[in-house]
Amino acid sequence: MLGLGYGIYVQSLGLPIWLPPLMGTVVYGGSLEFVLASLLLGSFSPLSAFLMALMIQARHLFYGLTMLERYQGYGPRGFYMIYAMSDETFSITCSAEPPEGVDRGWFMFFITLLDQIYWVASAFLGAAVGSILPFSTEGVDFVMTAMFVVIFLNQWEKEKQHYSGFIGLAVPFVCLLVFGSGSFLIPSMICILVLLLVLRKPIEQADKTEEVAP
Repeated sequence: MLGLGYGIYVQSLGLPIWLPPLMGTVVYGGSLEFVLASLLLGSFSPLSAFLMALMIQARHLFYGLTMLERYQGYGPRGFYMIYAMSDETFSITCSAEPPEGVDRGWFMFFITLLDQIYWVASAFLGAAVGSILPFSTEGVDFVMTAMFVVIFLNQWEKEKQHYSGFIGLAVPFVCLLVFGSGSFLIPSMICILVLLLVLRKPIEQADKTEEVAP
């Protein structure tokens, strides 16, 4: 549904029908693709586009650090899995376990591949629908916000303790008050990274305590 909304949104801007699947294949940045669609209609500013992309996709730094151990030893498959790691793919692969007898590397590879195929196909379908059925697209871009809320709630339910979740909620709020809405994202990411690194052992110890508790 997110890809469908993205395709409709891009089509509503008057961009060509082939652009959503192309960006889904080459960029594959989820929320970044929504922003890039509007940037394509503005004046050419590579520096602004780079900084915007950095701020929006900075969360992938944390995805990569989290998956360092899980992605080791997979050879060429690993390069594609790193390239195509999305919010949805991270949410699944960081906690999912393959069925008995299934190779873990291929399990995570096909999750990653299918996620991208679904996104590209639904983006194309959305663009096709948007070109045929003209209707108001007001609020369509909110689907990314809804997706992040769902991912957060899913991870919250899976965790036995919620220290990481509280850090993720509290730090951006404080940074928003300090730096303002226009520049709080990067400081938030840096502070979250530092806190998680410093508190990594206590958090892991708390997880182990919860596991052995009756």
